[in-house]
Amino acid sequence: MTIALSPNTQVILLLSAPLIVGRAAPTSDLLTPAEYKRLARFLMDRQRQPAHLLTTEGETLLRECHAVIDMNRLKRLLARGFQLSQAMERWQARAIWVISRADSWYPKRLKAHLKEDAPALLYGCGEFRMLDSGGLAVVGSRNVDDDLIQYTKRVGRLAAVAGRVLVSGGARGGDLSAMGGALEVGGRAVGMLADSLERAALSRDNRNPLMEGRLVLISPYDPSSGFNVGHAMNRNKLIYALADAALVVNADLQKGGTWAGAVEQLEKLHFVPVFVRSSGKAGMALDALQQKGALPWPNPLTAEELNMAMDVKHLKQGAVNVPDSLACEAPSPHYSASPHDTKSSQSDHPNVPKEEPAAALFAKVREILQSLPGPNSDAEIATLLNISKSQAKDWLDRSVQEGWGEKHGKPARYHFHKEKQPDLFDDP
Repeated sequence: MTIALSPNTQVILLLSAPLIVGRAAPTSDLLTPAEYKRLARFLMDRQRQPAHLLTTEGETLLRECHAVIDMNRLKRLLARGFQLSQAMERWQARAIWVISRADSWYPKRLKAHLKEDAPALLYGCGEFRMLDSGGLAVVGSRNVDDDLIQYTKRVGRLAAVAGRVLVSGGARGGDLSAMGGALEVGGRAVGMLADSLERAALSRDNRNPLMEGRLVLISPYDPSSGFNVGHAMNRNKLIYALADAALVVNADLQKGGTWAGAVEQLEKLHFVPVFVRSSGKAGMALDALQQKGALPWPNPLTAEELNMAMDVKHLKQGAVNVPDSLACEAPSPHYSASPHDTKSSQSDHPNVPKEEPAAALFAKVREILQSLPGPNSDAEIATLLNISKSQAKDWLDRSVQEGWGEKHGKPARYHFHKEKQPDLFDDP
């Protein structure tokens, strides 16, 4: 799909984007992220937007901006109109769109988590509305063996079956395997790329899911830019910010982007719960991440179990005291199956507990629901437990189906109604 370039985005591109076309070297005048943030704050304080720099009041505004950024430097950058038109023509030929933080359709999750540190620009290809869908982030270092490739594919497939978007970095190894697993069974995926968006957008492997609206590739870096270690490290926080939960399948102890990104989440940012792979050979890095607060992945086998695994941690972080064991129920790590293996059941495998993990989890959730102070809608339940309204409704609907409300004399608490869904661009 294509998105018209807004006036604000055009100005932000002129000020901060390299506009790589051919072999021309980017100008050294470009504003750094920190400089653009200062300029944006300066304009906002004056109730002005970037686009005002190219209006009739632009000259006056540029002189005022001299207090934070050299006026002549800004003029040189704003004079790159021809270079911008060349870049736009190239991007349009490759179905690449650009949005900026000033656009209403910029991902709200990035703004909510990163605030002013959210990237000023996002380049992308595919269905941009998917960027606020949340999902499961799967991350790992590039060097993985065949067993881990198959493992991440299974995770991707299960996320697709559960209706969860698979969010990853699009790098070779575990990232691509997880995304591929989701896409090959009709699921959806978001790839937050650190480089080479243009090449990925033209890849034959990505063509159909992009056209079908099941894949979106995005990057805060110029579509033609090559690999850069700093870019790869910086985009990790963006992957976490777009997800509901994250799974680290492998990492290198105290080195590499996967390790750094996971540690940043656990010790500083706390955007989402971080899980680590708990089956197979874990390794020193995954053990170390658990010591820093990561949770063992409960190895869900069904869509229900995966959704519960992701939502239970949100419960634990809410106002209700949820027992630690609620997040730890899991099937045996010795058994793994494709989510599409309909011939398999837990009763057929002696290593799997007789009681379904999802049922055990729900029994504990039910105890928590019983202790709540009498909310009468799924929205109030969701607020109390700090979970999504859809998850609250699923759990409470199941309570009604099992006759739990009537058994405890509380049928009036569970008269649910469909809530109005928020508009795509409402503030989070």
